This record gives sequence, C-alpha cells and structure tokens, in this order.
Amino acid sequence: MYLVQLLLPLNDNDGQRLPGALFQEVRQVLVERFGGLTAFSRAPVEGLCQDAADRVEDDELLVYEVMTETLDRAWWDGYRRQLETAFRQREILIRAQPTERL
Repeated sequence: MYLVQLLLPLNDNDGQRLPGALFQEVRQVLVERFGGLTAFSRAPVEGLCQDAADRVEDDELLVYEVMTETLDRAWWDGYRRQLETAFRQREILIRAQPTERL
C-alpha cells in the first residue's frame, strides 16, 4: 500500500490566488479514483524552495493525501502535468511512500 501526497500551492507563479473551484476539482478526481482523501487545509503549510539563482521562494500549500494499493506511475505523471498547467506552476510535487494499514 502507498500513501501519496500532493502539495498544492494556493497561489500561481505570479502570486495570484488560485480559485477554490480548482481545489474542489482535484478533490473530486482523487475521491472518484481512490475512494477518499485526507485534506490538510485548515492552516496552509509553508514551503520554501531555493531556485537556480539561489533565491528562496516561499509558497503557501495545501496537502492532499490518498491511499492506494498500487502505484500507477504513468497515471500520476500525467496527472501531475495536468495540475502544473491548471495551477500555473513550473512544478507540482507529488510524493509517494510505502505504508502499512494497521
């Protein structure tokens, strides 16, 4: 079993706030495909990233998690690319880790 986390920015690369409907759409896709999700959305988390010019970029993020029996890397790669376009991002981080249901 895998725990997959999507780190979604609240703002696009130009600092413009992204519409709530965009996050609702992601929730809908994940619930339909994986049967549920956990959303860490009460207080956005902060993400810091150093770019190639050594500038530190500061992002406010929401984290969505899903559990899945198998890891369909091709599906996740395509979905990540869709999210990067929709969220107007150079990169969206999606990470997976093996997990065990207790």
